[in-house]
Amino acid sequence: MTDHVVSSISAEKPLAPLATSSDLKVVATSSVGSVFEWFDFFLYGSLAVIISRHFFSGVDENTAFILALLAFAAGFAVRPFGALVFGFLGDRWGRKNTFLVTLALMGLATFSVGLLPTYQQVGTAAPWGLVALRMLQGLSVGGVFGGAVVYVAEHVPQPRRGFFTSWIQITATVGMALSLVVIFTTRYLLGESEFVQWGWRIPFLLSSVLLAITIWIQVKLSESPVYLRMKASGRSSAHPWKDAFGNWQNLKLVLIALFGAMVGQAVIWYAAQFYTLFFLERVLKVEGAMANLLVAASLVLSTPFYIFFGWLSDKVGRKPVVLGACFLAAVTYFPLFKTLTNAANPALARAVASAPVTVYADKDECSFQFDPIGRATFSTSCDIIRSYLARTSVNYETVAAPPSTIAELRVGNRTLTSFRGEQLSGADLEAARSKWEKSAEVLVSEAGYPASADSSKINILLVILIVTTIMVPAAMVYGPMAALLAELFPAKIRYTSMSLPYHLGVGWFGGFLPTIAFAIVAATGNIFSGLWYPLLLSALTFVIGLMFLPETKNADIRA
Repeated sequence: MTDHVVSSISAEKPLAPLATSSDLKVVATSSVGSVFEWFDFFLYGSLAVIISRHFFSGVDENTAFILALLAFAAGFAVRPFGALVFGFLGDRWGRKNTFLVTLALMGLATFSVGLLPTYQQVGTAAPWGLVALRMLQGLSVGGVFGGAVVYVAEHVPQPRRGFFTSWIQITATVGMALSLVVIFTTRYLLGESEFVQWGWRIPFLLSSVLLAITIWIQVKLSESPVYLRMKASGRSSAHPWKDAFGNWQNLKLVLIALFGAMVGQAVIWYAAQFYTLFFLERVLKVEGAMANLLVAASLVLSTPFYIFFGWLSDKVGRKPVVLGACFLAAVTYFPLFKTLTNAANPALARAVASAPVTVYADKDECSFQFDPIGRATFSTSCDIIRSYLARTSVNYETVAAPPSTIAELRVGNRTLTSFRGEQLSGADLEAARSKWEKSAEVLVSEAGYPASADSSKINILLVILIVTTIMVPAAMVYGPMAALLAELFPAKIRYTSMSLPYHLGVGWFGGFLPTIAFAIVAATGNIFSGLWYPLLLSALTFVIGLMFLPETKNADIRA
């Protein structure tokens, strides 16, 4: 392990045991900037269901939703590249200036989403424009975390670094909660139909006001004292990428940070913040405004835990808190989401238990229910059933039938036979499909499967409690993470070194979680099967972190 990680506080100049008013100002103003970035970034995620209707309406509903999630993930895909660019600038040009650039880019991209024409207006240019703006957002977010965390960590005293940097960590949650509040308020004032038609643009356009306020606040900040001393003494890196990734000792720490901490943090956080929202709205069919409100309430309740676990990491260390969260997530996801189903849509839970749905079919005729370019017809007897079930988010199991068997939809003890559509013309196929699906809808409905969750039957307090409980491991793993990453790497390449594993983890492993999870659900028919993705990666991080992740809470980050 590097000398930097295991070094204790140097005797050069002892750090003050308590924060000054200047330190508190740095934490507060940096947090405001980070809240704005996350507010902008999460507006899209919170509106993915509506956006799928406006920008991907050329394909079936299930595929449109997955494509909307892919556009959401596109912003995450480019975050590591943003980390490389802005990490380099942060180590060469300064923490403050780089942070301001990321704010301006994010604000421009978010405002532009509010002005984008839809698929109905300009065709395929609409989704491409949306993806381009998501990628610009992702590039800018690639610089925000490193900038805010390094800036705060280099100001505050070592004994309370976990506590103070955890305030930066809650900005993502606060930003998401703020986006949900703005969305809910706009929905309430306009009404659902107007909001779905055009009002969804308003939150994106309002971000320009927040941008102006945030930049005005950030301009007043001074540069990091660690960075200024490093530049004055000539100890800064002339080649941050080479020093960060061309040196095996530092590269080894980057890999450990990624697979022994960040992968687990990413999937746990995005499972808590986004998958729960999508699960409520898409799978459990809770009305959109209600789902937003339930998740926003849970976010507010879970926010203090970020500060608590940051504080706890100052006492017991970063490693036990982070890895403890990975273990908790791995063992609790399935029971918590099943309990959530009972609380949010009890009629659906009863139907799944009393009238399980089975597709009895020749599995060679069953395709993966995903059509990214809108060309698949899903015309085999198996696909006709499964495309309907995937679109309506009905939990089902596929049972193998003898070859050439015409597929059957079995709901409880009742059966509906499908039909072969391969030889039918387009118009005849759609007419036959429509007629069959009306019969399937009656069959599924009479078995107790609801078209939507009954708001009067939702156990609101229990749903909030469950979602908050799902969010606690997210707070536990995320709260100490800023301090851990800042402490792992030397000052001259800190921005670059910590930004890359963070955004690889969050951008690639976490950002694609909703897409991968719902694709798994579409492929298997099991509404809970998407949970295997965060569960397995949390368990993997726990094992790797236990073996290789060093304890960092006593590291001197001035070196």
